[in-house]
Amino acid sequence: MPTRDVEVTVNGTVRRSTVEPRLTLADFLRERCGLTGTHLGCEHGVCGACTVLLDGAAVRACLVFAVQADGREVTTIEGLGAADGGLSPVQTAFREHHGLQCGFCTPGFIVSVTALLRDNPDPTEEQIREGLSGNLCRCTGYQGIIAAVRAAAGAEASNAD
Repeated sequence: MPTRDVEVTVNGTVRRSTVEPRLTLADFLRERCGLTGTHLGCEHGVCGACTVLLDGAAVRACLVFAVQADGREVTTIEGLGAADGGLSPVQTAFREHHGLQCGFCTPGFIVSVTALLRDNPDPTEEQIREGLSGNLCRCTGYQGIIAAVRAAAGAEASNAD
């Protein structure tokens, strides 16, 4: 099978690799970069567990090929924490407001919420629900997740002051 060299900036670090054209971005991140926080659930783009930021846009890494990310910037759950190694406001809110259960879907939710709040820092509950409609959690009733997004929105607003 033919291969192609790719260069992807992942969480601020340039990563170079030779890949087969069919290698997904999710597999590239997990296998070539050792970033296993990007989880693979359905591998059809339905569950959102593999959500990452590609040039700032939330995308399903199972639906993007690594070659499509060549020359682009990817941010994973590992790249969202604070510069000092602490949690981001979204991560803190998920922890404090019980926005997780088993944790499998949590990275995808946190990445999606990060993008949502960047684009809409003060969303209504309806906008939150719409923004998270592409992420599935089988363990919660979503109340903790909604509460975490509201809390994170408040924290993000405080940090902007």
